[in-house]
Amino acid sequence: MAKRSTQSLTRRKQAPPRQPIDDWAEVPAFKSEQEEQAYWDTHTLGERLLNQMERGGPDDLRALGTRQPTRSRTIAVRFEADVLKRVRAVAAKKRMGYQTLLKEFVLERLYEEEKREGLIA
Repeated sequence: MAKRSTQSLTRRKQAPPRQPIDDWAEVPAFKSEQEEQAYWDTHTLGERLLNQMERGGPDDLRALGTRQPTRSRTIAVRFEADVLKRVRAVAAKKRMGYQTLLKEFVLERLYEEEKREGLIA
């Protein structure tokens, strides 16, 4: 097995700098986690946006390493059998769990409602 030289390791391609965003309105609505990952691979939060966030609040991304991760809570939601069957079919087509898909649906709709109501910019 050949050893890699230190020189070859230092020649690795550096990632281009990420484009800063200064307003949440600049962040598009994502259709998938892959699309969101691709976006955040090339963008970062700008200083203006970071400074608008309340230190220690739920949006304070500077404290990510110091906070406990949020935990999901289990709730019971009743769906008609045909609706659940349709959700499971869509989830299977997307190769994801139906509960994950339902959470995505709720989050997307919640975001749209918050925008419509002026709760977020």
